[in-house]
Amino acid sequence: MQVVVLAGGVGSRLRPWTSTVPKPLLPVLDKTLLEHVVRCLPENLVDEVVVAGGYKVDQIERHFKASDAPFDVRIVPEDEPLGTGGALGNCRDVVSGTFACFNGDIVSSLDASQLLDLHRANRSVGTLGLWEVEDPTRFGIVGLNASNRITRFKEKPSPEEVFSNLINAGSYIFEDDIFDWMPLGRHSIERDVFPKLASEGLLSGSPFEGYFIDAGTPSAWNQAVEASILHRRFDKGMLHGSPPSWYGDEATAKRVHPTSHITKSMVSTACSVGSSELRSSTLLSGAKVGDSCLLEGCLVGQGATIGDGCTLRDVMVDHGSVVPPLTELHGGAWPR
Repeated sequence: MQVVVLAGGVGSRLRPWTSTVPKPLLPVLDKTLLEHVVRCLPENLVDEVVVAGGYKVDQIERHFKASDAPFDVRIVPEDEPLGTGGALGNCRDVVSGTFACFNGDIVSSLDASQLLDLHRANRSVGTLGLWEVEDPTRFGIVGLNASNRITRFKEKPSPEEVFSNLINAGSYIFEDDIFDWMPLGRHSIERDVFPKLASEGLLSGSPFEGYFIDAGTPSAWNQAVEASILHRRFDKGMLHGSPPSWYGDEATAKRVHPTSHITKSMVSTACSVGSSELRSSTLLSGAKVGDSCLLEGCLVGQGATIGDGCTLRDVMVDHGSVVPPLTELHGGAWPR
């Protein structure tokens, strides 16, 4: 199967990291975010990944040409923002047959092969992964019958319009017939296509349990890291501590001071940590944390340095930047 990954955004909620590194290439443990997104399909089912995007796509293409990823990557660039439907529609000349389609920042426990089975059984044009939430007003909601056919679809309903707590989880199996239902140019697949398919009985859905994370914000990024540690979504590296953290390799673990206290965090290769405390934080490759620091809910970029005695909570530190000793920050980004 081919897999289309919708990655058209610039990743503005993860700036300043994404100012230089496109979001699909940011690492969650030992894999890129894009690889985590695709991982909900078994590896043997994926022939080619088609990245529909317009931001730093040359960088994405170069990365995967040089990587040992178990699939080929093709870029279908957006010259202008096309919306979710327009971005997928832009792939109509390179995608055929039954294919998968995933939003580019979803890390979840979904087994998309089960979607595929339902899709074939119901002879649907589209089949959606579904997740249950308490407040569905920020999402697309569905009505579902006993045969798992979607009877209604409503994008971002007002509280008065809510008829279900099952939301669209941004993971799909489609037939290439979907393109017959899509207008040319910019449009929303959620607003302009799914309601029509649902009204014709051509849309199915399957709820799943476990975890569902939109990793597009700093806090959600660390949730994705924590879920990936808990569910061992890595091939390289190791776990240490309780609750465990992930270390890129043994050499990195040796550069962590034995009196440090690190929980639910990601410590990438070539990082070093002094006698400090890290809680639910991410250190990308080459980051350095001094002594007597407290980092909680922080994202520290590649090659960044945190000076001694810093207290940082919910701070995003840019690649290569230096936070001076004794800095105290709560929220926002560094440099300010």
